[in-house]
Amino acid sequence: MKEQLPDFQAITRLKQGDLAGLDALIARYQLRALRAVYLIVRDSALAEDIVQDAFIRLAQKISQFDDARPFAPWFLRIVLNDALKATQRQKRQISLDGCEAGETAAMIEAITDPQPDPETLIADAETCHEVWLALDCLLPEQRAVIVQRYYLGYSEAEMSIELRRPPGTIKWLLHAARQRLRSLLATFDPTRSEIGVCEEE
Repeated sequence: MKEQLPDFQAITRLKQGDLAGLDALIARYQLRALRAVYLIVRDSALAEDIVQDAFIRLAQKISQFDDARPFAPWFLRIVLNDALKATQRQKRQISLDGCEAGETAAMIEAITDPQPDPETLIADAETCHEVWLALDCLLPEQRAVIVQRYYLGYSEAEMSIELRRPPGTIKWLLHAARQRLRSLLATFDPTRSEIGVCEEE
C-alpha cells in the first residue's frame, strides 16, 4: 500500500502544481467532510456537490493557505459554511429506516436525560430514525454545532475559533440545540415512527 503524504507535504506539492498533493488530501478528508456535510444538508447528492466544489476551490486557491495553520479545521470550516449556505437556499428532508425498539427506547432515554452522554448521543444519532427526524427540526446553525461537537469532536474552544463566535455564543447554541432535541424526542411516538410537524419556537 502506498504511504499517504502528511498534510504539510501534500499542501507543498499542491502549491507547486503537483495534483498528487490534492489526491492525498482528498483521500484523507473526503469521507469525513461528506459525512459532516450530509448531517447538515440531509441530501447525499448535495453533500457530494458541496465537498467536490470545496476541493476544486482548494486546488485553485491553495496559494492563499497559511502553512502555519492546521489544515483539517480550516478545510472542514469551509465545507460546513458551504453546507449552512446551502440550507438557507432550500430545505431538504430524507427518509431512513427506523431502528429496533430497544435502540429507540435507549436513544430517547439518553437524549432526554438532563446529562446525556455525548458519545451515545452521536452514535445513536447516526442510526436512529427519530433522531434524524428531530435533526430536521433544528435550525441549520444548531445542526452545525451538533455536528462539530459530537461528530467531528471539536471542543467548545475550537468551535469558537473556527466559527469565529464568542465562547458564550457557542455554549448557547449547543444548549439550545440539545434542549430542542430533548423536547422533540420526548414527544416521539414509536407506534407512528414519527415525531410530527416541526413547530416554530
